[in-house]
Amino acid sequence: MARKQSNKQSRKQTSSQSGNTPIAGTYEGEYSVIELEADSYTTDGWLISINGVPSSHIVLGQPQALEFEYMRWIATGARAFIDAHLDASKLRITHLGGGACTLARYFADVYPQSRNTVVELDAELARLSREWFDIPRAPRVKIRVDDARAVAESFTPASRDVIIRDVFAGAVTPNSFTTVEFFEHCHRGLAPGGLYLANCGDHPDLRGAKSELAGMLEVFQHVAVIADPPMLKGRRYGNIILLGSDTEFFNSTSTEAAAITRELLGGGVPAQYKDESWVRKFASGAQPRHDEVANLQMLSDTPQPLAEIQENSDIEP
Repeated sequence: MARKQSNKQSRKQTSSQSGNTPIAGTYEGEYSVIELEADSYTTDGWLISINGVPSSHIVLGQPQALEFEYMRWIATGARAFIDAHLDASKLRITHLGGGACTLARYFADVYPQSRNTVVELDAELARLSREWFDIPRAPRVKIRVDDARAVAESFTPASRDVIIRDVFAGAVTPNSFTTVEFFEHCHRGLAPGGLYLANCGDHPDLRGAKSELAGMLEVFQHVAVIADPPMLKGRRYGNIILLGSDTEFFNSTSTEAAAITRELLGGGVPAQYKDESWVRKFASGAQPRHDEVANLQMLSDTPQPLAEIQENSDIEP
């Protein structure tokens, strides 16, 4: 699930980098029904829904325009960490779950020397995204058509600096992306001190977020959270951003945390940054999920193709 801020503006049509103008309509993907609609509230804005669930939002010509609040939260948390701890001149960012490459497009613009790899299961969605939108070419943004869990299991040790998990089947993240074993694969793939971020969609009981954080605490030395107060108080279904690293996150009383909070409060949906001390109390008593349990739901978690499955391949050569 994703919400966006409403800033009504006049509309005009702008062509993508490929020279094509997106055409609103419903398209059949390999695993999903893809709906593209013009955003009447944002100039050159386009909303992509997958099987009826809002998935991505793109503003042509404005790669740093993030309309979904959870994407702004990911961007805020990632930028603060990268600028403090990583070398922005040689960032390697892997996006597990790509959608229309909104975040990869964003980071490629914010960090022009970064190399973004997007892992997207649906080859037709990947192709259409390239056709419709101004997504930078490889090596700045490479789209790999593959199963994100299988890719995580095959990570070369210390081969990336940031991993962003944004995998959904409908409105739910498959359990195989929420286990201790999955976190271990990601941890192994990260360079020392690298950053893992996850978009966790959860219900008011917050059991899913607490379970994921408990699992992350078994793998990463440090954790943190970003979300809006109603979500953290268990008042609704929504998004929580989970952060993990072996590098210590900012303490809530630090000037860096204050700067993060100011930026989060300035969005259309004000959010809060919660440090490790808060997270450990929040997740206290929660049971982490493991693969042997998650595998029992493998059949229901795995999307079934709408047409014959093609051989996995990279969109980019």
